[in-house]
Amino acid sequence: GELSLKLYQEEVVQRALRGENIIIWLPTGGGKTRAAVYVAKKHLENNPGAKVPVLVNKVHLVEQHYNKEFKPYLGWDYSLVPISGDCDQKDFFGCEVKNSDLVICTAQILENALTNQEEGKHVELSQFTLLIIDECHHTHKEGVYNKIMGRYVAQKLKGERRLPQILGLTAFPGTGGAKSIKGAVDHVLQICANLDSVIVSSKVYAPELKKKVPRPRKRFDIVDRRPQDPFGDHLKFMMQFIHDFMALGPDLPVKEFGTQEYEAEVVILEKKGVTDRNRLLAQCVLHLRQYNNALLINDTVRMVDAFRVLESYYSTKTSTATDGTDFFLLGLYQENEVELRKLAGDARFENPKMRKLQNTLLEQFDQGEHSRGILFSKTRKSTHCLYDWVSNIPALQRAGIRAAILTGTGNGTNYMTQNEQKDTIRNFRLGSLNLLISTSVAEEGLDIPECNLVVRYGLLTNEIAQQQASGRARAGGREVRRELLNECLEDLTGRAIGEVQRMEPREFQMKITDLQTEAMLTRQLAEQLKIKKRSRFSAATVQLSCRGCFLPVAFGNDIKVIENINPDFEKYYKTGEQTPLKTFEDWEPGRVISCAACGKQWGREMVYKEIALLPILAIENFAMETPEGRKLANKWKKVEFTVEEFNFSMYCQNKFLNMLD
Repeated sequence: GELSLKLYQEEVVQRALRGENIIIWLPTGGGKTRAAVYVAKKHLENNPGAKVPVLVNKVHLVEQHYNKEFKPYLGWDYSLVPISGDCDQKDFFGCEVKNSDLVICTAQILENALTNQEEGKHVELSQFTLLIIDECHHTHKEGVYNKIMGRYVAQKLKGERRLPQILGLTAFPGTGGAKSIKGAVDHVLQICANLDSVIVSSKVYAPELKKKVPRPRKRFDIVDRRPQDPFGDHLKFMMQFIHDFMALGPDLPVKEFGTQEYEAEVVILEKKGVTDRNRLLAQCVLHLRQYNNALLINDTVRMVDAFRVLESYYSTKTSTATDGTDFFLLGLYQENEVELRKLAGDARFENPKMRKLQNTLLEQFDQGEHSRGILFSKTRKSTHCLYDWVSNIPALQRAGIRAAILTGTGNGTNYMTQNEQKDTIRNFRLGSLNLLISTSVAEEGLDIPECNLVVRYGLLTNEIAQQQASGRARAGGREVRRELLNECLEDLTGRAIGEVQRMEPREFQMKITDLQTEAMLTRQLAEQLKIKKRSRFSAATVQLSCRGCFLPVAFGNDIKVIENINPDFEKYYKTGEQTPLKTFEDWEPGRVISCAACGKQWGREMVYKEIALLPILAIENFAMETPEGRKLANKWKKVEFTVEEFNFSMYCQNKFLNMLD
């Protein structure tokens, strides 16, 4: 197709067309991706043999950018390929790069290819001539974008000249949490340093841009709390009963029940219980977290939704109780279950937010057939609760609301597959759906049509999400002060970018080089510390215990890099349901596994090379007894012993000998 740009788009791409590294800052709906397509087209035309990777930070954006933007304008003249974790091409990324002009992929796939030395899979940054990074404000800290750009910057500082031009795209770089102009400027400079780029925006044609992307009309709807909340009060009574049973003492003051602060507190207490070998404390706070979650749900959606969470949790506990603590906690719920069910069904005390939300939706959808909206909620669980509510309110159905859930991709309940996501968005675009009930996945990058209503339902947001969603809407919710602060932060970010853009080129370049040098040295030091930490203990001196019941089950030298445990490990776990998951290059996932003693979920089985049935363990489900006491880790890369590689040939030989015996 014919590729043309708006005047403000032409303005922001000029320096990129001259071969400079730039970050394009345009608001949501301003056409950043179209501008990137234009730059890529001119780059391919003017540089025979050019190689252009387009990096995205979410799987669903691969197909979206390919089908909606790059293929229509470049597909006739150039070889384009989309690659995500769901396709086979990722296993031969090096070959795909060699045979293609432009590759659209998730950043992790490129990172894997940069580290994988196997022929046909490995690539070097020097093979590319233009690197496009979508939503580039994520290029910071330990994010995968920053790992890739960290390599780039390190090579640049060593004098490497064969490096690709950089083109970053962002609707909003944010302030990095800073609330002062100096802090915001420092954050913008750091993003520029990480991307080795200047940041550009429309100046001359800013009025045209403003007409193209008008700011939404915003309204805050404040809903008073329930005058009476007997269901919530009963949950708090039960929580206090558990606290009395724990006997924490006055040295551990308790945060208010039903708050995020309380949840953070019980997470810390659970870790303390495990490391202190205090199972009473560890188990009690796990149950308290469930009750606190029920209170949060009760505050967000319906009482029955909160009750169902507890009902589901305790349905699995009857068969796994192992000691007096378990029987006390299970008994407390069972003694109060009937009363909780009764209170949850009493319509007199229903959440007033639901009535307000119903009226807000009816205001728009009663106006005609063409209304379209997004209802944002904080968690996947709450989106499912809201969908159930919308589907069962006659007035909303009579208004013609056709709703669907849109959440992130992943494995397990409450997640969506990539195909389900694409189908939902397509149906929304075609009009067979007119209300998306979504987590933050719909705020950034997704090609969702314009809406006349966006509701932020009980959300605490940040200024980046605020800017991303504003391409579509009006905001609503109770956190008015926070939302007003976000507007101030939007303005602060704009001012900070203006200051950076006004810097003398020499001053800007000196600051960028200093930040890059500091970041490189920091990364090198951090890597050395990681290596030192991973060899702190001998693997044979570290014993793994179930985090649920503290039963010792294995030693560190039983663990291999594909998480294989010695054959005797089988007696410590039981298997559960088989969940449908994708198959990988040389292994496929199997059944869920959990502790045979207490039912704590540990991970799942896998079939390796169609022969070996092995357990995959999540280290967060275990405690580690070390020469320096009990320790915890939430990721395998954080354990303080070296994990050996799995020897598949030796495994097969041992299996064969065991069969002969």
